[in-house]
Amino acid sequence: MTVQVGVVMDPIGSIKIAKDSTFAMLLEAQRREWRIQYMELNDLFLSDGKPYARMREVEVFEDFEGWHRLSPEFTKPLSSLDVIMMRKDPPFNMEYVYTTYLLERAESEGVLVVNKPQALRDANEKVYTAWFSQCTPPTLVTREYQDIKSFLQQYDDIILKPLEGMGGASVFRVSSADPNLNVVMETLTNHQTKFCMAQSFIPEISEGDKRVLLIDGEPTPFSLARIPAPGETRGNLAVGAKGIGKDLSERDRWICEQVGPTLKKTGILFAGLDIIGDYLTEINVTSPTGIRELDAIYKVNISGLLFDAIEKQLNSH
Repeated sequence: MTVQVGVVMDPIGSIKIAKDSTFAMLLEAQRREWRIQYMELNDLFLSDGKPYARMREVEVFEDFEGWHRLSPEFTKPLSSLDVIMMRKDPPFNMEYVYTTYLLERAESEGVLVVNKPQALRDANEKVYTAWFSQCTPPTLVTREYQDIKSFLQQYDDIILKPLEGMGGASVFRVSSADPNLNVVMETLTNHQTKFCMAQSFIPEISEGDKRVLLIDGEPTPFSLARIPAPGETRGNLAVGAKGIGKDLSERDRWICEQVGPTLKKTGILFAGLDIIGDYLTEINVTSPTGIRELDAIYKVNISGLLFDAIEKQLNSH
Protein backbone atom coordinates (compact mmCIF):
# COMPACT_ATOMS: atom_id res chain seq x y z
CA MET A 1 0.00 0.00 0.00
CA THR A 2 1.32 3.44 -0.92
CA VAL A 3 1.96 5.69 2.07
CA GLN A 4 0.07 8.99 2.04
CA VAL A 5 2.18 11.73 3.59
CA GLY A 6 1.04 15.30 4.20
CA VAL A 7 3.52 18.13 4.69
CA VAL A 8 2.49 21.35 6.42
CA MET A 9 5.09 23.95 5.50
CA ASP A 10 5.81 27.51 4.44
CA PRO A 11 5.02 28.38 0.80
CA ILE A 12 7.05 25.96 -1.31
CA GLY A 13 7.64 28.55 -4.00
CA SER A 14 9.68 30.70 -1.60
CA ILE A 15 12.05 28.07 -0.16
CA LYS A 16 15.78 27.87 -0.92
CA ILE A 17 16.21 24.26 -1.99
CA ALA A 18 19.99 24.22 -1.48
CA LYS A 19 19.49 24.41 2.28
CA ASP A 20 15.87 23.55 2.94
CA SER A 21 15.50 20.41 5.08
CA THR A 22 11.81 20.05 4.25
CA PHE A 23 12.74 19.84 0.58
CA ALA A 24 15.19 17.04 1.42
CA MET A 25 12.33 15.20 3.14
CA LEU A 26 10.06 15.67 0.12
CA LEU A 27 12.73 14.22 -2.14
CA GLU A 28 13.09 11.20 0.13
CA ALA A 29 9.33 10.62 0.31
CA GLN A 30 9.21 10.77 -3.47
CA ARG A 31 12.11 8.29 -3.79
CA ARG A 32 10.05 5.89 -1.69
CA GLU A 33 7.09 6.42 -4.01
CA TRP A 34 4.98 7.90 -1.23
CA ARG A 35 2.19 10.23 -2.36
CA ILE A 36 2.89 13.70 -1.01
CA GLN A 37 0.09 16.14 -0.14
CA TYR A 38 1.20 19.75 0.28
CA MET A 39 -0.49 22.08 2.78
CA GLU A 40 0.04 25.52 4.27
CA LEU A 41 -1.44 26.69 7.57
CA ASN A 42 -4.31 28.49 5.82
CA ASP A 43 -5.37 25.19 4.25
CA LEU A 44 -6.17 23.52 7.57
CA PHE A 45 -9.60 23.72 9.19
CA LEU A 46 -11.76 21.99 11.78
CA SER A 47 -15.43 21.20 11.19
CA ASP A 48 -17.58 19.64 13.92
CA GLY A 49 -14.46 18.37 15.62
CA LYS A 50 -13.04 16.73 12.48
CA PRO A 51 -9.83 18.11 10.90
CA TYR A 52 -9.67 18.75 7.16
CA ALA A 53 -7.33 20.44 4.72
CA ARG A 54 -7.26 21.81 1.23
CA MET A 55 -4.44 19.74 -0.26
CA ARG A 56 -2.44 19.64 -3.46
CA GLU A 57 -0.37 16.68 -4.53
CA VAL A 58 3.21 17.81 -5.11
CA GLU A 59 6.13 16.55 -7.18
CA VAL A 60 9.63 17.87 -6.45
CA PHE A 61 12.74 18.19 -8.60
CA GLU A 62 16.42 18.99 -8.00
CA ASP A 63 16.11 22.03 -10.24
CA PHE A 64 16.82 25.57 -9.09
CA GLU A 65 14.63 26.96 -11.87
CA GLY A 66 11.57 24.88 -11.05
CA TRP A 67 11.62 22.59 -8.04
CA HIS A 68 7.97 21.71 -7.64
CA ARG A 69 4.74 20.98 -9.49
CA LEU A 70 1.36 21.10 -7.75
CA SER A 71 -1.86 19.36 -8.70
CA PRO A 72 -5.25 21.12 -8.57
CA GLU A 73 -6.55 21.64 -5.04
CA PHE A 74 -8.88 19.17 -3.36
CA THR A 75 -10.30 18.92 0.16
CA LYS A 76 -10.00 15.78 2.29
CA PRO A 77 -10.03 14.88 5.99
CA LEU A 78 -6.58 14.73 7.55
CA SER A 79 -7.45 11.17 8.59
CA SER A 80 -6.99 10.18 4.92
CA LEU A 81 -3.22 10.56 5.48
CA ASP A 82 -0.86 8.06 7.09
CA VAL A 83 1.72 10.64 8.18
CA ILE A 84 1.75 14.41 8.61
CA MET A 85 5.08 16.24 8.76
CA MET A 86 4.67 19.52 10.66
CA ARG A 87 7.36 21.68 9.08
CA LYS A 88 6.04 25.21 9.50
CA ASP A 89 8.84 27.52 10.61
CA PRO A 90 8.51 29.64 13.75
CA PRO A 91 7.49 32.12 15.08
CA PHE A 92 6.02 29.88 17.71
CA ASN A 93 2.94 31.95 18.47
CA MET A 94 -0.71 31.24 19.27
CA GLU A 95 -1.45 30.50 15.60
CA TYR A 96 1.18 27.78 15.77
CA VAL A 97 -0.41 26.45 18.97
CA TYR A 98 -3.87 26.44 17.38
CA THR A 99 -2.44 24.44 14.48
CA THR A 100 -1.16 21.79 16.90
CA TYR A 101 -4.74 21.37 18.18
CA LEU A 102 -5.93 20.55 14.65
CA LEU A 103 -3.04 18.16 14.16
CA GLU A 104 -3.78 16.53 17.50
CA ARG A 105 -7.33 15.82 16.30
CA ALA A 106 -5.79 14.09 13.25
CA GLU A 107 -3.51 12.16 15.59
CA SER A 108 -6.56 10.99 17.57
CA GLU A 109 -7.92 9.55 14.30
CA GLY A 110 -4.83 7.41 13.76
CA VAL A 111 -2.48 9.70 11.81
CA LEU A 112 1.21 9.70 12.78
CA VAL A 113 2.20 13.36 13.25
CA VAL A 114 5.92 14.24 13.20
CA ASN A 115 6.66 15.80 15.61
CA LYS A 116 3.92 14.94 18.11
CA PRO A 117 1.61 17.98 18.49
CA GLN A 118 1.61 17.98 22.29
CA ALA A 119 5.41 17.81 22.29
CA LEU A 120 5.57 20.80 19.93
CA ARG A 121 3.50 22.79 22.42
CA ASP A 122 5.43 21.62 25.47
CA ALA A 123 9.00 21.93 24.20
CA ASN A 124 9.69 25.61 23.64
CA GLU A 125 13.01 25.63 21.82
CA LYS A 126 14.67 27.96 24.29
CA VAL A 127 12.98 27.18 27.63
CA TYR A 128 13.03 23.39 27.15
CA THR A 129 16.76 23.44 27.82
CA ALA A 130 15.83 24.00 31.49
CA TRP A 131 14.91 20.31 31.67
CA PHE A 132 18.60 19.58 30.97
CA SER A 133 20.30 22.29 33.00
CA GLN A 134 23.30 20.01 33.58
CA CYS A 135 24.10 20.61 29.89
CA THR A 136 23.54 24.37 29.62
CA PRO A 137 25.49 27.54 30.34
CA PRO A 138 24.18 29.80 33.13
CA THR A 139 20.69 30.72 31.93
CA LEU A 140 17.95 33.10 33.06
CA VAL A 141 14.34 33.44 31.83
CA THR A 142 12.62 36.59 33.06
CA ARG A 143 10.55 39.66 32.22
CA GLU A 144 12.17 41.92 34.83
CA TYR A 145 14.89 44.45 34.02
CA GLN A 146 16.50 44.06 37.45
CA ASP A 147 16.89 40.30 36.98
CA ILE A 148 18.71 40.91 33.70
CA LYS A 149 20.92 43.59 35.21
CA SER A 150 21.89 41.30 38.10
CA PHE A 151 22.65 38.46 35.68
CA LEU A 152 24.78 40.80 33.57
CA GLN A 153 26.62 42.06 36.65
CA GLN A 154 27.42 38.47 37.57
CA TYR A 155 28.61 37.30 34.13
CA ASP A 156 29.66 40.60 32.49
CA ASP A 157 29.12 39.36 28.92
CA ILE A 158 25.75 37.82 28.01
CA ILE A 159 23.39 36.90 25.19
CA LEU A 160 19.77 38.10 25.27
CA LYS A 161 17.12 36.60 22.98
CA PRO A 162 13.36 36.21 22.59
CA LEU A 163 11.66 32.89 23.33
CA GLU A 164 9.72 32.60 20.07
CA GLY A 165 12.21 33.55 17.35
CA MET A 166 14.36 31.71 14.83
CA GLY A 167 17.34 32.32 12.56
CA GLY A 168 19.10 34.61 15.01
CA ALA A 169 16.37 37.25 14.91
CA SER A 170 16.57 39.78 17.79
CA VAL A 171 19.53 38.04 19.45
CA PHE A 172 21.75 40.55 21.25
CA ARG A 173 25.16 40.32 22.87
CA VAL A 174 25.57 42.89 25.65
CA SER A 175 28.33 43.66 28.13
CA SER A 176 28.29 45.58 31.39
CA ALA A 177 29.38 48.77 29.63
CA ASP A 178 26.84 48.55 26.80
CA PRO A 179 24.96 51.86 26.54
CA ASN A 180 22.11 50.10 24.67
CA LEU A 181 21.20 47.73 27.51
CA ASN A 182 18.00 49.54 28.45
CA VAL A 183 16.63 49.66 24.92
CA VAL A 184 17.54 45.99 24.35
CA MET A 185 15.65 45.02 27.51
CA GLU A 186 12.69 47.18 26.55
CA THR A 187 12.60 45.62 23.07
CA LEU A 188 12.85 42.00 24.18
CA THR A 189 10.48 42.20 27.16
CA ASN A 190 8.09 44.75 25.62
CA HIS A 191 8.50 46.86 28.75
CA GLN A 192 8.50 43.90 31.17
CA THR A 193 5.40 42.21 29.72
CA LYS A 194 7.16 39.36 27.85
CA PHE A 195 9.67 36.75 28.93
CA CYS A 196 13.11 36.64 27.35
CA MET A 197 16.20 34.49 27.87
CA ALA A 198 19.66 35.48 29.01
CA GLN A 199 22.68 33.17 28.77
CA SER A 200 26.30 33.78 29.65
CA PHE A 201 28.34 34.43 26.51
CA ILE A 202 30.30 31.37 25.31
CA PRO A 203 33.57 32.42 23.61
CA GLU A 204 33.72 29.12 21.68
CA ILE A 205 31.07 30.53 19.35
CA SER A 206 34.07 31.53 17.21
CA GLU A 207 34.50 27.80 16.50
CA GLY A 208 30.86 27.45 15.51
CA ASP A 209 27.36 26.94 16.82
CA LYS A 210 27.02 23.19 16.24
CA ARG A 211 23.72 21.75 15.03
CA VAL A 212 23.39 18.08 16.00
CA LEU A 213 20.41 16.27 14.47
CA LEU A 214 18.64 13.57 16.51
CA ILE A 215 16.35 10.95 14.97
CA ASP A 216 14.16 9.05 17.44
CA GLY A 217 16.52 10.09 20.24
CA GLU A 218 19.75 9.07 18.51
CA PRO A 219 22.28 11.53 17.03
CA THR A 220 23.42 11.39 13.44
CA PRO A 221 27.24 10.96 13.25
CA PHE A 222 28.13 14.55 12.31
CA SER A 223 27.35 18.11 13.35
CA LEU A 224 27.04 21.24 11.24
CA ALA A 225 29.22 23.90 12.85
CA ARG A 226 27.95 27.32 11.83
CA ILE A 227 30.83 29.79 11.99
CA PRO A 228 29.70 33.40 12.53
CA ALA A 229 30.43 35.87 9.76
CA PRO A 230 33.16 38.47 10.47
CA GLY A 231 31.89 40.99 12.99
CA GLU A 232 28.97 38.74 13.97
CA THR A 233 28.22 36.88 17.21
CA ARG A 234 25.33 34.81 15.88
CA GLY A 235 26.05 31.38 14.41
CA ASN A 236 22.97 31.29 12.19
CA LEU A 237 23.12 30.51 8.48
CA ALA A 238 20.26 32.99 7.99
CA VAL A 239 22.56 35.84 9.02
CA GLY A 240 25.61 34.80 7.01
CA ALA A 241 27.28 32.10 9.10
CA LYS A 242 29.34 29.52 7.21
CA GLY A 243 28.51 25.85 7.74
CA ILE A 244 31.29 23.27 8.08
CA GLY A 245 31.03 19.62 9.08
CA LYS A 246 32.47 18.26 12.32
CA ASP A 247 32.52 14.84 13.96
CA LEU A 248 30.66 14.66 17.24
CA SER A 249 32.87 15.20 20.27
CA GLU A 250 32.66 13.12 23.44
CA ARG A 251 30.86 16.05 25.10
CA ASP A 252 28.40 16.33 22.19
CA ARG A 253 27.55 12.65 22.58
CA TRP A 254 27.11 13.05 26.34
CA ILE A 255 24.65 15.90 25.77
CA CYS A 256 22.74 13.75 23.27
CA GLU A 257 22.61 10.95 25.87
CA GLN A 258 21.09 13.39 28.36
CA VAL A 259 18.47 14.76 25.98
CA GLY A 260 17.73 11.97 23.49
CA PRO A 261 15.74 9.54 25.66
CA THR A 262 13.36 12.31 26.79
CA LEU A 263 12.79 13.47 23.21
CA LYS A 264 12.06 9.88 22.16
CA LYS A 265 9.66 9.35 25.06
CA THR A 266 7.70 12.54 24.34
CA GLY A 267 7.27 11.84 20.61
CA ILE A 268 9.86 14.21 19.17
CA LEU A 269 11.08 12.04 16.31
CA PHE A 270 13.28 14.72 14.71
CA ALA A 271 15.15 17.41 16.62
CA GLY A 272 18.17 19.65 16.29
CA LEU A 273 20.36 20.43 19.29
CA ASP A 274 22.39 23.64 19.24
CA ILE A 275 25.70 23.23 21.07
CA ILE A 276 28.32 25.93 21.55
CA GLY A 277 31.58 24.73 23.05
CA ASP A 278 30.55 22.35 25.82
CA TYR A 279 27.04 23.73 26.27
CA LEU A 280 23.55 23.02 25.00
CA THR A 281 21.86 26.32 24.12
CA GLU A 282 18.66 25.34 22.28
CA ILE A 283 16.55 22.29 21.40
CA ASN A 284 14.93 22.79 18.00
CA VAL A 285 11.77 20.73 17.50
CA THR A 286 9.51 22.77 15.20
CA SER A 287 11.33 22.53 11.87
CA PRO A 288 15.01 21.69 12.45
CA THR A 289 17.38 22.38 9.56
CA GLY A 290 20.86 21.21 8.56
CA ILE A 291 20.00 18.13 6.49
CA ARG A 292 20.97 19.50 3.09
CA GLU A 293 24.31 20.86 4.26
CA LEU A 294 25.33 17.67 6.08
CA ASP A 295 24.18 15.50 3.17
CA ALA A 296 26.33 17.57 0.81
CA ILE A 297 29.42 17.54 3.04
CA TYR A 298 29.39 13.86 4.01
CA LYS A 299 27.49 12.29 1.09
CA VAL A 300 24.91 10.83 3.48
CA ASN A 301 21.10 10.70 3.41
CA ILE A 302 19.76 11.96 6.72
CA SER A 303 16.21 12.10 5.39
CA GLY A 304 16.56 8.40 4.62
CA LEU A 305 17.38 7.71 8.28
CA LEU A 306 14.41 9.82 9.35
CA PHE A 307 12.00 8.05 7.00
CA ASP A 308 13.31 4.67 8.14
CA ALA A 309 12.28 5.73 11.66
CA ILE A 310 8.90 6.93 10.38
CA GLU A 311 8.31 3.61 8.61
CA LYS A 312 9.20 1.76 11.79
CA GLN A 313 6.61 3.79 13.70
CA LEU A 314 4.01 3.30 10.99
CA ASN A 315 4.50 -0.45 11.16
CA SER A 316 3.88 -0.42 14.90
CA HIS A 317 1.32 2.42 14.88
